[in-house]
Amino acid sequence: MLQQEVLPITLSSEAEAKYPLLDRIEYPQDLRQLSPEELPQLCAEIRSFMLEALSVNPGHLGANLGAVEITVAMHYVFDTPQDRIVWDVGHQAYVHKILTGRKHAFHTLRKWGGLAGFPTPTESEYDTFSAGHASNSISAALGMAVATALKHEDRRVVAFIGDGAMSGGMAFEGLNNASSFPNNLLVILNDNNMSIDHNVGGLNKHMVNLLTNPTYNSMRYDMYRMLRKLHIVKEGQRKDLQRFNNRVKALLSGQSNFFDSFSIRYLGPTDGHDVVHLVQILQDIRDMKGPRLLHISTTKGKGYQPAEQDPTVWHAPGKFDPLTGKRVTAKSAAPKPPKYQDVFGHTLVELAGEDERIVAVTPAMPTGCSMTYMMEAYPNRSFDVGIAEEHAVTFSSGMATEGFIPVCNIYSTFMQRAYDQLIHDVALTNSHVVFCLDRAGLVGEDGATHQGAFDIAYLRTIPGMTICSPYDEVQLRHLLRSACFDWQGPVAIRYPRGEGSTIDWQQPMHTHPHGKARILKEGRDLTFLSFGPIGHSVTKVVDRLQGEGYSVGQIDLVFAKPLDEACITHVLREAQNVITIEEGCLNGGVGSGILQLAMEHGLSPRIKCLGLPDEFIAHGTPQQQRQYCGLDEESMYQEAKQLLAHHN
Repeated sequence: MLQQEVLPITLSSEAEAKYPLLDRIEYPQDLRQLSPEELPQLCAEIRSFMLEALSVNPGHLGANLGAVEITVAMHYVFDTPQDRIVWDVGHQAYVHKILTGRKHAFHTLRKWGGLAGFPTPTESEYDTFSAGHASNSISAALGMAVATALKHEDRRVVAFIGDGAMSGGMAFEGLNNASSFPNNLLVILNDNNMSIDHNVGGLNKHMVNLLTNPTYNSMRYDMYRMLRKLHIVKEGQRKDLQRFNNRVKALLSGQSNFFDSFSIRYLGPTDGHDVVHLVQILQDIRDMKGPRLLHISTTKGKGYQPAEQDPTVWHAPGKFDPLTGKRVTAKSAAPKPPKYQDVFGHTLVELAGEDERIVAVTPAMPTGCSMTYMMEAYPNRSFDVGIAEEHAVTFSSGMATEGFIPVCNIYSTFMQRAYDQLIHDVALTNSHVVFCLDRAGLVGEDGATHQGAFDIAYLRTIPGMTICSPYDEVQLRHLLRSACFDWQGPVAIRYPRGEGSTIDWQQPMHTHPHGKARILKEGRDLTFLSFGPIGHSVTKVVDRLQGEGYSVGQIDLVFAKPLDEACITHVLREAQNVITIEEGCLNGGVGSGILQLAMEHGLSPRIKCLGLPDEFIAHGTPQQQRQYCGLDEESMYQEAKQLLAHHN
């Protein structure tokens, strides 16, 4: 079979029907009414549709352009939602949403009250499992497949994993377990980092066609049954036979691969952009017995030249002109404050220049956390370990054991995946590792799976852990320097996504005393105890209340652990009303610690704790999320007025 060409993206005029095939499809059953020969045109229309929508309402572009053909093929072949597709990672599921009843709402993607940017079971029955974080699909799908076998149901289960998720250890745990129980799990590995030039033609393609052919597999199974009846092989030798089969395939194709060792059937690699051939393969292997893995090779950003040429930038490019490929940037005459991540990145380079013991570690997010500056300046001291947060934490502790100062940058929501390693491999040995938790607090459009809501609470439970957060970018520099050179044991510095508040941020660094808060203003009527950059909004509320004649103070806590006991108890004694404010969950957060402190010292001012409620916060703009949680300036002002009015 000749390789199927990916049709070019065309943006039709308004007078024409823009998407003649896509317009006919609301759900997968409509898709299955098309002939296989019509599918390449449908894929081209889907690409155009996504480009048009995402150019004005930004989202994850490159990964979805690369997953068009395989998504169409899966829904064409499998009887979804009766058959289960488990996505990993979830930001490559936009085509899936378009084909499963959400096409007309696609313009609301990642907006408050609109579609989530990831598969969400509460949004659609086609979304079988939550898929915001990476590497969980094989374990979840294996659980579904085993449950299906136990219930003797006629259901197929597919784990679709890609965009780097296979580098996560949990994916290999699932693969290792897949051959241990009766199941018919199909794993599709979407490999968008491998060149397919040597894999799409010749013997390899004939091997894929042979090994997925129903006749071949029927003969293969009949031979196995005959050998069982003749007592030549036993059931316990099935894994050995599977490994032998994989070795023969490797010998004939001239290729060997890591998956041979898992005792599951390995098929591929094959071209992930040949939708007609993908349909044929999936039809052939759909009803195979036992676990198997289909390896497809795709190109991130496929079909759109700018995205193919620079997949990192076009992973989530923001607004752009789909015709020219020019990204839209907001124009402003006034200088803007930098992003917190950039302040971190540049400051880390400065510190690394002072001390060669400083090394940098990130689990697959060098661009997102601005570790790229360190990688450019000191490549031999910078380590991207892939989507493997647990490994990143223990790896960092190992380096600390040998006298280095590891600075490990992990998104707040991903750090929770390494909670055991934080306790067992870092805190238990009091290893001096500096964790920089990017995206702490409310993150906006990525939504519930990515909110940095829980780090304060779960880190506060760990003995010896220091937890701090800067009021602004200048203080971030002070805290990072102090954490590296002046403090002992494990340290976590949390800071938010996006821009800060200070233009003149590149100021000389100094040591911040460990565990000490800052008194910004003193007040008798009411005192705010704020933690982190949300303190800027608190300062505005304080100024507003002072303008109304109230005596209002503000303490920048700086530390969630250890709390500045002397400063806080002084406030609790002197202030008639106290409001604690943090952009983290209230349960177990800073406010909880202050309430406990008040109880221990027998102090009883009127205390109100503000933070994130006991629920998962949906996607939307950060301002919408803060307003919903009562953390915007107006909500904080009204809370303060209620306390003051009650006192008066």
